[in-house]
Amino acid sequence: MGSSALILLLIVGIAFSVGGILISKWFAKSSASKVKGEPYECGIPTTGTSWIQFNVGYYLFALIFLIFDVELVFMYPWAVAVKKIGMVGLVEIVIFMFILFMGLLYAWKKGALKWM
Repeated sequence: MGSSALILLLIVGIAFSVGGILISKWFAKSSASKVKGEPYECGIPTTGTSWIQFNVGYYLFALIFLIFDVELVFMYPWAVAVKKIGMVGLVEIVIFMFILFMGLLYAWKKGALKWM
């Protein structure tokens, strides 16, 4: 099953992606207008330029959220298979949680968790 399955999976994935794009190009109605080209911001018409700088704290807060959100993706399968994994799995998850906790402490120390 080796590399041929991987190559087949890659080809099928590319075919689905290209096929979806082509089907949407063929069947979807498209009309370009000035209103469609404007950025959508809660239905309120924009005044001035839409290119403004945001505080970097928003991005840091979002990245920290994503890190701990992805942590749950790794912990769920571990929780399901904890009886099969045994003590080795427990030690590995403790190390994983310790590394994440150290990252949280680092972000807290740097002030990345302060909201404005």
